[in-house]
Amino acid sequence: MGAHVLEQPNVTTAKVKVAREKRFFFVLIPNFTMIAFAMAIEPLRIANRMIGRDVYRWSLVSLDGEPARASNGIRLAVDMSLREARDRVRSEERPDYVFVCGSLGVERFRDRNLNAWLVSLDRQGIALGALDTGAWVLADAGVLDGRRCAIHWESLPVFAERFPEADVQADLFEVDRNCHTCAGGTASLDMMLHLIGEHLDESVVTRVCEQALTDRMRAATDRQRLPLRARLGLQNTKLLFIIELMEANIADPLSLIEIARHAGLSRRQIERLFRRNLGRSPARYYLEVRLDRAQHLLSQSDAPIVEVAVACGFVSASHFSKCYRELYGRSPQQERPGRERASAP
Repeated sequence: MGAHVLEQPNVTTAKVKVAREKRFFFVLIPNFTMIAFAMAIEPLRIANRMIGRDVYRWSLVSLDGEPARASNGIRLAVDMSLREARDRVRSEERPDYVFVCGSLGVERFRDRNLNAWLVSLDRQGIALGALDTGAWVLADAGVLDGRRCAIHWESLPVFAERFPEADVQADLFEVDRNCHTCAGGTASLDMMLHLIGEHLDESVVTRVCEQALTDRMRAATDRQRLPLRARLGLQNTKLLFIIELMEANIADPLSLIEIARHAGLSRRQIERLFRRNLGRSPARYYLEVRLDRAQHLLSQSDAPIVEVAVACGFVSASHFSKCYRELYGRSPQQERPGRERASAP
């Protein structure tokens, strides 16, 4: 008996919902994250292959037209400078989407020409997008005011402090009117699959997933971080609930009495839970959670030390500095990026 061969669907007959090809500009800012960029551009390439023609085209943009350096050290040749990209908008090669590829240390990046261009694009109705921390650039230009957006979880706390007018969410990606933002990493793939689903037949989305060896497009509201159970390797539901309470109350720490009331346990039971499972007291663990948040804020923002201290629930900068040095062996000032280089002989 011969082998039974499953026939592959003919995707070239899929219904294309768009009248013409869609053009993307990807603006690569210095030290852009390669994984977020690759996860955004590859689904477009695969979709073209599945359809059998170029439904999608893209161009790479750097500020000066020189090769763009990724955070992993790789340099990519680009198609045009920011000035040339502005000219293209007024030509037949006008883009449908302009995506900013975020970077490590984006909080210290600012380019007035880029900001002005983004505002102009928004006014013209050209869809804007951001990968990873690219939402910071859009927010700095003011185009995220009053819009939902997503950003990588490490940058979310300081982003929310810096841009209160933006409605930032801890989601994989957000689409609000003509603005598309995602948390980066593999979330770029999910956001692009969402776009492909809007433009093409759903069978194309399925085939892109198959080619990319992913079983599905995750929902926009799927969580960015691993659940606590997987992240910490803990099984006790009461303990996990208490840790979630702690992580949700950083600026205004809860007292152990309040935690006990929420958890339906006694203080002594909570003490035993933490000693048995984590080898330290709940107070010590809570302090480490707050200092971990402080470390992220210090490394990713230029906020004054006293503001970081208050945002992490410390009553004074001196107490914060003392606790920080005891845990990490260095002061908050020394945590600032480039501090050691600047002070080196």
